[in-house]
Amino acid sequence: MAAIGWYILAAAGEIAGCFAFWAWARLGKSVWWLLPGLASLAAFAFALTRVEADFAGRAYAAYGGIYITASILWLWAVEGHAPDRWDLTGAAVALLGAAIILWGPRGA
Repeated sequence: MAAIGWYILAAAGEIAGCFAFWAWARLGKSVWWLLPGLASLAAFAFALTRVEADFAGRAYAAYGGIYITASILWLWAVEGHAPDRWDLTGAAVALLGAAIILWGPRGA
């Protein structure tokens, strides 16, 4: 699978896992929400290790842009709050940064 696919899976796992903790701690949901949350966070960590990159730090840095964009989509799709122009601009800038980090030419 291409890096972008693994990044998308990682973002879904991280956001869903963190939201499960948010739901428990901030929305008064049952403690049982933590079990799928933990599983989602484990899936996130696994997916991020599948990205083809020479260094973990570079893979994680590039992931940041994907995570920001996925979080804005979560805001809209799950929480029902439409992103504003600043949310969308920030996500676009973050994706550009991720692309530069991941696919920028490297010297020898």
